[in-house]
Amino acid sequence: MTSAPTLREHAFAPGASSAGSDGPANHDARPQLRPGQTEENGSREGGASRTGGGFRPELHGLRAVAVLLVVAYHVWFGRVSGGVDVFLFLTGFLITGSLARAAERTGRIRPFAFLSRLASRLLPPVVIVLTGTVIATYFLMPRGRLLDTINEAIAALLYHENWYLARRAVDYNTRDEGSSLLQHFWSLSIQGQFYLVWLVVAAVALAVVWKSLSRIRAAFLVVIVPIAVLSLAYSVYLTATNQVWAYFDTGARLWEFAAGGILALTIHRIALPKALRFLLGWVGLLALIACGALFDVSTMFPGWIALWPVLSAALILVAGRTAVPGAVDGFLTWRPLSVVADWSYALYLWHWPVLLLYLNVTGTSRADARGGAYVVGISLALAALTTFLLSHRPLRLPRSVARPVRQFGYAAVWIVPVLVVGLYAQQQVALAVQREAEREAFLASDEGRYPGAGVMIDPELHRDMPDLPWIPSVAGEYDLPAPSDGRCLPTIAGNMLSYCASGDPTATRTVALVGSSRIAHYHDAFEAAAEANGWRLLTLSMNGCQYAAGTTAQTRASEECRVWNLRAHEFLLTDPPDLVVTLGSRRFEDRETYPVGYVSRWRELSASGSRILALEDIPRPAQDMLECVESWGVDVCTERVRESDGGMSLPARYEALPHGVTFRGFGPYVCPDGVCAPVRGNVLVYRDSSHLSATYAATLAPVAERFVHEATGW
Repeated sequence: MTSAPTLREHAFAPGASSAGSDGPANHDARPQLRPGQTEENGSREGGASRTGGGFRPELHGLRAVAVLLVVAYHVWFGRVSGGVDVFLFLTGFLITGSLARAAERTGRIRPFAFLSRLASRLLPPVVIVLTGTVIATYFLMPRGRLLDTINEAIAALLYHENWYLARRAVDYNTRDEGSSLLQHFWSLSIQGQFYLVWLVVAAVALAVVWKSLSRIRAAFLVVIVPIAVLSLAYSVYLTATNQVWAYFDTGARLWEFAAGGILALTIHRIALPKALRFLLGWVGLLALIACGALFDVSTMFPGWIALWPVLSAALILVAGRTAVPGAVDGFLTWRPLSVVADWSYALYLWHWPVLLLYLNVTGTSRADARGGAYVVGISLALAALTTFLLSHRPLRLPRSVARPVRQFGYAAVWIVPVLVVGLYAQQQVALAVQREAEREAFLASDEGRYPGAGVMIDPELHRDMPDLPWIPSVAGEYDLPAPSDGRCLPTIAGNMLSYCASGDPTATRTVALVGSSRIAHYHDAFEAAAEANGWRLLTLSMNGCQYAAGTTAQTRASEECRVWNLRAHEFLLTDPPDLVVTLGSRRFEDRETYPVGYVSRWRELSASGSRILALEDIPRPAQDMLECVESWGVDVCTERVRESDGGMSLPARYEALPHGVTFRGFGPYVCPDGVCAPVRGNVLVYRDSSHLSATYAATLAPVAERFVHEATGW
């Protein structure tokens, strides 16, 4: 009965640098270093040092503040804090400073040594958390989660999780798409890609620019500043046009690393009075803490708004060490914060899977104060244990082996066995899911045993229906309509609009199904009706994008949605179908809306000769029905929802309706009398909290056929 909280901020990897020891964390008077942490970009009492080297305790404390903000906002508030952007900024600050100092010392960089050192520090905690999460998924999560968790674990190990999620167009503001226990690894993938890109940046600075400049830092700046400007411009543009993709796009995040790099290269020249640095430090910290409360980070980042946490962190670093009582650096060097900073990498890795496991086990949608304390406490304990175990360097290779080779081998010993086992498990679980899906597809053809909506369409016929295990079970979340699962190939029209065509291609009667995923989930119902009656069916769909004029009806208010609307509408007007099936209302948990933008489209369609079948939206349960029924059973997960105003009352909700609009709704066959059960007729109704399973939608074919006849008179 869980519904995961909002998660649109998951980027923490330590700002490891090329400086530092190959052995266990230091045990001197300075704070103990965690895996991946090095002593970088030191400070003196008057601010940043001239060289930029040395340990910066205020930076170490800033790590702790950032990770605590991430954890607190996720666990208790279901929001994101902007702390992720601090981590990206600090990574750029530390890595750029490290590479620049290496170049100043030797006139070159050593890519193999650099990457080996990073891998030896970053990978072991990742392997531990991924392994633990996959095992926990097997025992504690609904079985349909296992394959996705394994897939994402492999993507995380290979550092392409961000692109994996981007391709799936996952919007983590909703639980409908399935919040993964490992989705927070997307940011570590971006950081891994950044390390490779920055090696190229350093090589270009040394090989090309340095020849005409006398100072290495200036050479680095010549390369990095244009990257920062171009990446920020790209980020602003992409966030405005396709924010979901922008959130995972490395190019849209690169400017945050570059900003840290620019500060690392110039901070030694910044000399400010203590009083001003005192003020800047507190302004930066308070602004950072307020970021998540002031902005809807999950829908506005990573565009220009991300400058807020980046500049906040920059102010704290510029403030440096002041030795002034009450200054922010005194707070950031507080011993408890230093301890949390030592654990910060592991804490970030553990907190999200622990949170989702807690929500699933307790059957809650958000942790309360006590539950959140449990989550944070368990996460801290796991982080401390992970950090402690790895600080003693288990699986140590002989000291006789060269340090870079030793570090590379140490990382390989961790990742290779887990990757091999993971790939094998991925194959076996995928085959098992495929076999189960094929078996259940065969069972679904037996309408007497698996009638689905048929129990309401013809109750007498199914009076003696046996009580059987419901389908689809393990493959329920993959039970998607054809436009989503690839069962019909997109056709490209002249305006580059993708659509699915099914039914009789030579038919003289055409039905078009147009709108968001809330209309596309009826595809299987109308496809079966089209095949039975010799119609041609076209499905034009874009997730989160309503077929409506203007943006008031959109959940995906973006340039991409606007363009899709225009192209879909132009396509329908150019070759008008006989009937356009689209939404006639929008349902939420607590209300139903009637966007005026719908009518604007209907008027133009009617004028072109098309009839319109406007479907009343079906209810949205408060929980993910598939995961609930897998964990708790049918009776526990059956819920009563607010009943709608009724499909036949919809015309009164709109003014000046055009000719040829018919209102109908599938609600009585999905949630009769306002009661939403997860299973009807031995078939899973909802595959999440708002979309029908394709198997159940197919059983609605007789209703879809009747609706078409009533709308057209065929």
